[in-house]
Amino acid sequence: MARIVIIILSLFLSVIPVSAETVMTVQSLVTPQNVDFEYCNKIFNMNSERLFYLTIASINANKFRIDEIQTKSGYILFTGASKQFLANIASLDDKRAILKVTPADNIYHFPLGVVVNLFKYIELNTDLQPVELKKI
Repeated sequence: MARIVIIILSLFLSVIPVSAETVMTVQSLVTPQNVDFEYCNKIFNMNSERLFYLTIASINANKFRIDEIQTKSGYILFTGASKQFLANIASLDDKRAILKVTPADNIYHFPLGVVVNLFKYIELNTDLQPVELKKI
């Protein structure tokens, strides 16, 4: 009886399609790999000051260690995944700013999840605009 259960279970598991793309996506976020520079920068629809503060919040939320903050030039040096990164914020115009997250040693062999998680946190929190109350 036990053999029949094992055979049925193994047949059932072999029939279920497992998406290799899903497995690769999860693995690629946590295992170090060579990352293209195009994945390390992103333009946001907000001013540079707000992006700077959201970047600090994103670094803290992802439990990375902030090593140095320079508010005048707009960069943050932080350590995540046993590697130092430089987050640089630059203003494009009044309503747009760019965030570049690059490794401090200029070796682009690191987990992609470091950059992806920073950008996702900022994107999720951009919609939190203060609401103005109108008098009726």
